[in-house]
Amino acid sequence: MVGIILASHGEFAKGILQSSSMIFGEQENVKAVTLMPSEGPDDIRKKMEDAIASFENSEEVLFLVDLWGGTPFNQANSLFEEHKDKWAIVAGMNLPMVIEAFGSRFSMDSAHEIAKNILNPSREGIKIKPEELEVVEKAQESASEKSNSGAPGSFEYVLARIDSRLLHGQVATAWTKATHPTRIIVVSDDVSRDALRKKLIQQAAPPGVKAHVVPVEQMIKLAKDDKHFGGQKALLLFENPEDLLRAVEGGVPIKVVNVGSMAHSPGKVQPNKVLAFSQKDIDTFSKLKEAGLTFDVRKVPNDDKGKMDDILKKAQEELNKLK
Repeated sequence: MVGIILASHGEFAKGILQSSSMIFGEQENVKAVTLMPSEGPDDIRKKMEDAIASFENSEEVLFLVDLWGGTPFNQANSLFEEHKDKWAIVAGMNLPMVIEAFGSRFSMDSAHEIAKNILNPSREGIKIKPEELEVVEKAQESASEKSNSGAPGSFEYVLARIDSRLLHGQVATAWTKATHPTRIIVVSDDVSRDALRKKLIQQAAPPGVKAHVVPVEQMIKLAKDDKHFGGQKALLLFENPEDLLRAVEGGVPIKVVNVGSMAHSPGKVQPNKVLAFSQKDIDTFSKLKEAGLTFDVRKVPNDDKGKMDDILKKAQEELNKLK
């Protein structure tokens, strides 16, 4: 029997498992895996690995995840890469999808078969009252899909963000909806040399947006010679402030940077829940400020803005205590 993992941000996966079991009955070889606010990518990956190990047959596994490009999807996708001939991932999990997946296991023995079979019921389960609101205006839809690639003009930089997780759920949904980019560009020497990470980032792009990974020097060249990107709106992602400083010093025209997430590691202090700093990081932010950049400290657009000066001051005090 195909094993099924329901994966989500928060308790959604557990709730939908409970609801589907009420309707369809208790299920074997099904696990709900959740990413809680205090957890990171490694935590949910470990839960997924434990769930797979508990299945009677780990050769056939179907992941149903809440959000394309989110952390549950990204971690499922990294596991999937070594088993793509057998395993499958479907994003946009809803109750009709889960129920259909349970029923499909009676007659289908492969995750690929089930994934293909559950798409239509999942979509058909989305209805609107009054019915006329379901009509799609084709002209509007067509206009929104035009990329205008290759037209004369330069990039419009809609957001530059420092985020050690790079392209994940907060970026793929909240920031993409707030800034409407046509391209997400991860600017990182390290990621550009890692074929797997590069591929996973490209696959995590939200619908209608292209994702690219370029080294810092390539981004500098693009910024200096971007005469054929008219109509293109670029969202830039940096893994750390040092890469951002190199880009700015090289001529990438960034004036405001959104500081979203900086992971903790040995030698760093963590003055708040999502930002960790080394002395090098603090010095780099001082140089960015000297270069004229302002800082927008928020995880998501609806958050209140943090005060970067106060955060850096606290980080410096904590580092001084360690000396």
